[in-house]
Amino acid sequence: MSLEASRGDCVAMEPRAVGVSKQDIREQIWDYMESQNLADFPRPVHHRIPNFKGASHAAEQLPRLQAFQTARTIKVNPDAPQKSARFFVLESKKTLLVPTPRLRTGLFNKITPPPGATKDILRKCATSQGVRNYSVPIGLDSRVLVDLVVVGSVAVSEKGWRIGKGEGYADLEYAMMVSMGAASEETPVATIVHDCQVVDIPEELVEEHDITVDYILTPTRVIATGCERPKPMGITWFKISREMMEKIPILRSLRAREQQAGKDVTLQGEHQHLPEPGRQQTVPLSADRRPPDTPGPEANSMEAARGSPPGEGALLTADVFVGNLPQDARVSDLKRALRELGFVPQRLTWQGPRLRAFLHYPDSATAQQAVSCLQGLRLGTDTLRVALARQQRDK
Repeated sequence: MSLEASRGDCVAMEPRAVGVSKQDIREQIWDYMESQNLADFPRPVHHRIPNFKGASHAAEQLPRLQAFQTARTIKVNPDAPQKSARFFVLESKKTLLVPTPRLRTGLFNKITPPPGATKDILRKCATSQGVRNYSVPIGLDSRVLVDLVVVGSVAVSEKGWRIGKGEGYADLEYAMMVSMGAASEETPVATIVHDCQVVDIPEELVEEHDITVDYILTPTRVIATGCERPKPMGITWFKISREMMEKIPILRSLRAREQQAGKDVTLQGEHQHLPEPGRQQTVPLSADRRPPDTPGPEANSMEAARGSPPGEGALLTADVFVGNLPQDARVSDLKRALRELGFVPQRLTWQGPRLRAFLHYPDSATAQQAVSCLQGLRLGTDTLRVALARQQRDK
């Protein structure tokens, strides 16, 4: 496999390269950018979304896109070559969302510049340090709707095929946005790259979970790819490893929610366990799937009980404590949040004046899963405290 010079600094992959892999293309791009001194700090660009000389000039193409002009909320990746893109979003008074690094603490941060911020302050907000200092997290329960996605790339083709640095975070972020309703297959995707990163990519390298791009912005041109290949329809769970589930807590919440909805969430290397003949199968409780004779979420068993706290004997490990409720919170607010996450309890004990509630689940396994997936749950601006009830009482 080799690269041929084309359009000055632009390079093109040989169309009949045999056995070429994504990693081959990455290495060729990284080596070329370093050898031709096209790379910018941080260097070397290997194993990164490469920053390049002229990145800010390429980003100037972004505000001219119709998709940008009509967008209200734009998600931009946190890498260095997209710093100017983040600035233009803020300067245009649009909502800027930036993914959290490696999705460790959630999916998005919303950048909130201080009132009356000057251009210099907005430029600081667009840096990685500014993202840390001027942002608030956006949870799964938010009603965010992303109108445009800007991603980084190592390589991209004029047909819209994209290759990242190999960790899969941009693909996963898009799939997670679709799963939580923040994006759809119609949400446009743009990428900002150097001309040399626009190469021929064999279509057989493009996988089902790979995000494709609609616009390519370089220092010299804007390419509308007209890509018709469908974007990811959601998370491809069989591509997700147990290790990734451990590293990304929000994935666990999304998986639990989709499992409650009856979707196949079998992980990589995992086999579905079918119930043995004659053995009763325990189905996690949800608004649509619940054991026979169990009242639904709107029945009286879920109505608020505004009495005294449950006695010591009632605080079983199948009960979940929810604390730090806002002063103005209503039981319907909590019910709605639980229903959206797919963890509707059999019964709910509401103690609004004491800013707490107890959720009663059918067994300890379901309660523990609820505790794990409800971490970070917010009502309004307040983050709730969630723990197993006995643990809370002992504490």
